Amino acid sequence: MDYRKLGKTDLDVAPLAFGGNVFGWTLDETAAFRLLDEMVDVGLNFIDTADVYSSWVPGNQGGESETILGRWFKKGGKRKHIVLATKVGSEMAPDQKGLSKAYIRKAIEASLRRLQTDYIDLYQAHLDDPATPLEETLSAFDQLVREGKVRAIGASNYSAARLSEALAVSKENALVGYATIQPLYNLYDRADFEADLAPTCEERGIAAISYFSLASGFLSGKYRSAADLVGHARGGMVGKYLDPRGLRILSALDEVANALGSTPATVALSWLMKRPAVAAPIASATSSAQLKALIAATELRLSQAEMDYLTEASA
Repeated sequence: MDYRKLGKTDLDVAPLAFGGNVFGWTLDETAAFRLLDEMVDVGLNFIDTADVYSSWVPGNQGGESETILGRWFKKGGKRKHIVLATKVGSEMAPDQKGLSKAYIRKAIEASLRRLQTDYIDLYQAHLDDPATPLEETLSAFDQLVREGKVRAIGASNYSAARLSEALAVSKENALVGYATIQPLYNLYDRADFEADLAPTCEERGIAAISYFSLASGFLSGKYRSAADLVGHARGGMVGKYLDPRGLRILSALDEVANALGSTPATVALSWLMKRPAVAAPIASATSSAQLKALIAATELRLSQAEMDYLTEASA
């Protein structure tokens, strides 16, 4: 596995992060344990989750993903092999959300209990919280780093302007700064990240960890018509990609994948891994076959001509 430094941190990560949003949703605990074991066996070491996962599932309250991970850590003793990223700030309950110092202190203790660990490698602000001063949020994160409960901090869903503002606040107050950003970015969803965030990341040495890297599964080629969406948990999220541009992107992925003896998902992830500022795209799997496609992406080396072809096809 070709490990990379995660931005300016001392964390060495595989070029792909396994998305823990599926734990407790489309992947039960037994299946999750199996895939996590398979993941570690091939050298993948980066897992991204959040305290709120998977609260959107009927009957869930949030914390299910972290709980499954914690049980896996306890059962297999593999915590030391994992760079663990989780998030805080999304609404767990009406009075449990945001990035105030008091809530961050409360939330991390809950996450540590669920995860059955005494530290988090990358602790991320899940959403910007305009109601809380950045200095308060960053001061809370800084204290957690000093206490050894967190190794590095990151932001998710911040605009380029807000990220720059946060970095300035950290510098002015001698506080730990965001080392990563987690944006929506894939072959289809390119405009927002590439316009502002990517240049900021490159200039400031911020590592991007893209989410929805396969556009909710669309870029796997699994969904090519409205009929393909029926009966699938992600169907409602994928429909927006079924337009002429989306189908053009799939056609380009098919062409490159066929030429390389690969799959559209593998090629789409490999394209992301080679993009400027991207440290590791996040992708999920619910079967061994899907996991193999993710692993293959870490091994596939697209030529510059293939990169350019996909970039132009998705413009």
